[in-house]
Amino acid sequence: MINRVLRGVDQLSKSVGHAFAWCILILTLGTSYEVFVRYVLNNPTSWAFDMSYMLYGALFIMAGAYTLSRNGHVRGDVIFRLWPPRVQGSIELVLYFLFFFPGVVSLMVAGWGYAADAYRIQEVSVNSPIGVPVWPLKMLIPVAGFLLTLQGVAEVMRCILCIRDGSWPQRLHDVEEIESALQHQQEDEARQRRGEPAEGAK
Repeated sequence: MINRVLRGVDQLSKSVGHAFAWCILILTLGTSYEVFVRYVLNNPTSWAFDMSYMLYGALFIMAGAYTLSRNGHVRGDVIFRLWPPRVQGSIELVLYFLFFFPGVVSLMVAGWGYAADAYRIQEVSVNSPIGVPVWPLKMLIPVAGFLLTLQGVAEVMRCILCIRDGSWPQRLHDVEEIESALQHQQEDEARQRRGEPAEGAK
């Protein structure tokens, strides 16, 4: 039951993270277009700056839960990875309640009022003459807080399972840092030289 809940929350965070990852492509195309019309045609757009900070802001804030689900946020790994899993889980459990939940719940509550005010007045950007709407970006603040809270509950469940079982539960994996991929490749090559099967073949 717990593993199904973890996979469901992780899948939700993955879907949202992948959806907002398209902001990078749109941002790249929009910025390239702006560079072309500004420096080649000498006819800059009136919306490129607003587009860039809104898309980047949306990507940044909505990727938080996805990054948490992949255990990708910054921590002192130099020390943390030396501890036994049960110690890791115990410390993370305490830190989630001391720091994580107060922060993300505050983000959700305060962000709701901030977003509601922006929607009520149909807030637009003051940085461009065409008045690009910015209230949709501000509406993402409480949504991001909710998704982070939900993923935080899943991470607390992971900590409890780790304390109980002595090992961390499996996570969904859809991307891998190049450093980890190269390390796994070198480990597989070393196993092959020793005549052992590769890790995935066990």
